[in-house]
Amino acid sequence: MTEQPLDLLAIAAHPDDAELTCGGTLARAAEQGYRTGILDLTRGEMASRGTPELRAEEADRAAAALGVGVRVNAGLPDARLENSQEARRVVVGHLRDLGPATVILPYPRGRHPDHRVASALARDACFLAGLREYDGGPGRRPEKILYAMAYREDAVKPTFVVPLTEEQFQRKVEAVRCYASQFEGSTAAGEIFPTGQPLVERVETASRHYGSLIRAPHGEPFHTDETMRVSDVTRLGVRSL
Repeated sequence: MTEQPLDLLAIAAHPDDAELTCGGTLARAAEQGYRTGILDLTRGEMASRGTPELRAEEADRAAAALGVGVRVNAGLPDARLENSQEARRVVVGHLRDLGPATVILPYPRGRHPDHRVASALARDACFLAGLREYDGGPGRRPEKILYAMAYREDAVKPTFVVPLTEEQFQRKVEAVRCYASQFEGSTAAGEIFPTGQPLVERVETASRHYGSLIRAPHGEPFHTDETMRVSDVTRLGVRSL
């Protein structure tokens, strides 16, 4: 197990997914002094460009750009990801080792099969990690699951949006640019459908849109299945009128 459990862990199907969907939130959390990490489920070996070795180097540089303290790869098969007993055991092992209090998962719906499977696989693993008798224990379960919603076209309103400063957004862009093998000259990636804009411009368009919903320069949207609790209705953020 790690010396200190993580406060926030993003779990993604491929290297570069976390940067695109919640990189700004990871950068913000690191600035706030939280222990952050990324768990990539595959090495992205089925990508049309680059090699797994090159993507691993890019992933390390991207993590450094975001201030992420821990990045590990589960080594599950790219483009053949399954929510199987074997895969769940692998992910449970990493969750127990890293001990995150909060995890960010891919949105359950997605264009890429790996993204959909990664969401279900990671959620099931989060539950199983808390069972003392599962795979030898010890039970260690995250307290909160968030789903990253960036670039979604579904008619689902975010539960909340994390505000990003211009500097935090630029750190996200720096992390995305680390993946030159994947994104240089690209106009689409993963769940990001092409609009004719360069990829970074498309990322900025989405970031500014979600930021505008909470009157911030930039933002990243998230969904939770459970209803969020509000203890003081007089201090809710964002004016209504």
